[in-house]
Amino acid sequence: MATNDLVLIPGAGGVGRTVFERLREQDVPVRFMVRTDDERAAELRRLGAEVVVGDLTRPDSVAAALRGVTRMYFAMRVSPDHLLAATMVASVAREYGKLDALVDLSQMTVSQMTATSTAESHQQRLHWLAEQVFDWSGLPVVHVRPTSFLDNPLFTSLAARTIQENGTIALPFGAGRTSPVAMDDVARVVSTVLGDPAPHIGQVYELTGPRSVDMNELAAEFTRALGREVRYVDVPPARWEAEVLAKVALPPHIERHIAAMGRLHRENRYDRTADGVERVTGIAPQPIEEFVAARKDFYLG
Repeated sequence: MATNDLVLIPGAGGVGRTVFERLREQDVPVRFMVRTDDERAAELRRLGAEVVVGDLTRPDSVAAALRGVTRMYFAMRVSPDHLLAATMVASVAREYGKLDALVDLSQMTVSQMTATSTAESHQQRLHWLAEQVFDWSGLPVVHVRPTSFLDNPLFTSLAARTIQENGTIALPFGAGRTSPVAMDDVARVVSTVLGDPAPHIGQVYELTGPRSVDMNELAAEFTRALGREVRYVDVPPARWEAEVLAKVALPPHIERHIAAMGRLHRENRYDRTADGVERVTGIAPQPIEEFVAARKDFYLG
């Protein structure tokens, strides 16, 4: 393995874990920075990754994790610290001065935002600001902007629960259309860029599924994939937030973000398609029906 291609990935799960698996196939070395040295970290070591403990919001942690690194993937779970972490990474990496690429996992809603727009969630605003910071830093940045993930609980655990209960998908999306993208497709894009970043520096890649569907069309894809009828039930937003979202007991920042996603879907802000997945990887993104069929037991219980 070429040590001068060392890639830094924060966190032990999500897109980053799948990116690691794909980079491992290319013999690209990976260092993970994790908050806790737990069983997940131990598993990464067993698979050949280097693991260090650190915090993206602490400059000493970031500086230590960057030693020997030439490429970095920046991503966080939904967090009010997103902008702080991005600013910390940008400032330390700029002083470090050895990055060939910084791949930023952003959100596609940023593509529709301005400096003064207010309809989006606070988390989406943090992504918009983080992109500005990375661009101002002068670092060799690539922004990856996926739309809503197919792996999001809106389309997985919450959908599975109501499909098993009464054969429905119950969400507050109204007649809005959406084009969710599979996490695996996002990871393919990120790993492709990290494996050979030079052609991608300065680019913004918007990632969606292959087509935009309304919720009745989405339910029809579930029906075909599962071999049983699935119907969409439109739930008034206030009722959905009170009877479903509030009962999940999420941190307030995350709860507000998901509520905003529901509202933006209802306002048709997710009716969009982009060719970023195929343009970067040469392979079309996964259709909803294929994604659901591969998880049939999960959805049917």
